[in-house]
This record gives sequence, C-alpha cells and structure tokens, in this order.
Amino acid sequence: MILTSARRAAANLTEPEFRATFWKSIGLTLVVLIGLWFALRYLFEWLLLPWMAVIAPDLPGWTEGWADWLGVFAGIAAGIGLAAGLALLIAPVTAIIAGLFLDDVAEVVETRQYPQDPPGKALPLVRAAVLALKFFGIVILGNLLALMLLLVPGVNLIAFFVINGYLLGREFFEFAAMRFRSEDEAKALRRRHSGTVLFAGLIIAGLLAVPILNLATPLFAAALMVHLHKAVSARETRG
Repeated sequence: MILTSARRAAANLTEPEFRATFWKSIGLTLVVLIGLWFALRYLFEWLLLPWMAVIAPDLPGWTEGWADWLGVFAGIAAGIGLAAGLALLIAPVTAIIAGLFLDDVAEVVETRQYPQDPPGKALPLVRAAVLALKFFGIVILGNLLALMLLLVPGVNLIAFFVINGYLLGREFFEFAAMRFRSEDEAKALRRRHSGTVLFAGLIIAGLLAVPILNLATPLFAAALMVHLHKAVSARETRG
C-alpha cells in the first residue's frame, strides 16, 4: 500500500496538470531557502565579528598572520553553522510550502485518479495557516533535538530520519485527511494507522536528504498522502 502510493505520487509529478504547481513550488522553495541562507549568514556575522574584535587583541603573540588564520577558522565555522542551520530549516520550510500547494495537488490527484469519489474540501485559509505555523515550530524543535542526538553514538542519523519521518508523515497525512474529515477524525485515523503513516513519512524524510530531489518533496509528499489516505480509508470501509 505504501510503495504503491509512493509510485503513484512519483508518477503524478510528471503529469502535465502538475507542471504549473511544480514550478511554483520549486521557485518558492528556492526563494525561501536563499533568503534563509542570507539571513543566517548575516546572523552569524553579526554574532561572530564582535567576538573576534574582542578576543583578537588579547591573544598572545598576536600578529597579522594569526589574524588571517582566525578569519579562515571563523569562515569555516560560519560555513558549517550555516549548513547546519539550513538543514534544520528544510523540513519546516517544506511543510509550510506543502500547506500552500496541498489543495492544488490533491484536486488534481482526486480528479484524475479517484473521479468516482466525492471531491475533498480545502481547509479555510486562516485555519490552514494556523496549523502550518504551529507545525513549523514543532518541526524546528524536533530537528533541534535530532541535531543534538547526532552526537550520541548509535543514534546519529537514525534519530534525524525517524523524527522527521514521524513529524512530516503526521503533518502531510492529516492535511490530506482533513479534506474529507474533521480535524479530530483525521488525527484519530492517523493514530489507527500510525505505523503506515510513519513509514510513508520516512520516505518523505529520505527525499529531503537528496539534493535537487528535495525541492520536489512538497508536491511528492502531498500526492503520496492523498493516495495513502484513500488507501487506508478504503481498507477501513472494507473492514
């Protein structure tokens, strides 16, 4: 069921109806990530340069050569910090963007592949924005925990993928389910199929780790969860 849903979602990305949404999603993702990169760079420079000015004159044997080396070290540290900060923000940014395009993706999937079913209804704009912003904060906290666990032997990247898989799977599935159900019903359905949703979330988290492909993650995730929601709903109907 999960692999079938993933295969169908991947096929959806190549369909003509998805092209406009695909390019809008990628464009918005790039704009947001580039903006975050410059914002983080400015933040690191703002935090780091004053400390260099304070520490440098007090270093023993301070010379211009040491200043150059300190500048190189600071640049490397800033680069690592920027990369880590951007990695931390990719998942929540993806969730926010998915919230913007989920209904567009869902309508195409439902119309083309489930024409016999009643169409879903988009969430009210304000409620969708509140849920997306709430999840943005939760994912940031989850990724901070995951980054700290990267230092724990035996856990490392596993924790990063499991945390993101759980959070992203939950978010995307509930968004897809709430097109047909109340928020409480969507959460209850997700809990009844928590293992299935987690596994699907791990597929989404895996795509986030692949450069270039991670730009298409919002659309793939939205289509995947539309298919998965249809599958688990049909299974419950059959009993």
